[in-house]
Amino acid sequence: MATPFHSISYPLAIDQGLGRLAEQPAYDAHVEQMIMQVLLTAPGERINQPQFGCGVRRMLFAPNSDASASLAQVSVHQALDQWLGSAIKVDNVTVTAVDTTLTISISYILLARQQRRYLNLEVAP
Repeated sequence: MATPFHSISYPLAIDQGLGRLAEQPAYDAHVEQMIMQVLLTAPGERINQPQFGCGVRRMLFAPNSDASASLAQVSVHQALDQWLGSAIKVDNVTVTAVDTTLTISISYILLARQQRRYLNLEVAP
């Protein structure tokens, strides 16, 4: 029998029915929230961990080309390995730049459950 998993939901929210912080009871959803935090946090944004994050949002304003998409791909892969290496194993990261939109596709394995998961993220200004 699997032990129940609980974490605080991100972004922080109040559970209207209970009047307390909303919780995320699913482990896979919790890991997906952690991935989103790494991707959307810019380095220097967190005071106690200035290296944390990937800064995908700032990549939106770089010139769109195959070179910038490759740079974003390497940056995303390295950030996920560095900050979430104990929770996931990143298989593949694909970044596509079209007009002003970055499309990021991530294939990863949840290490605790050995499940393959996919995350597709579209970032636009």
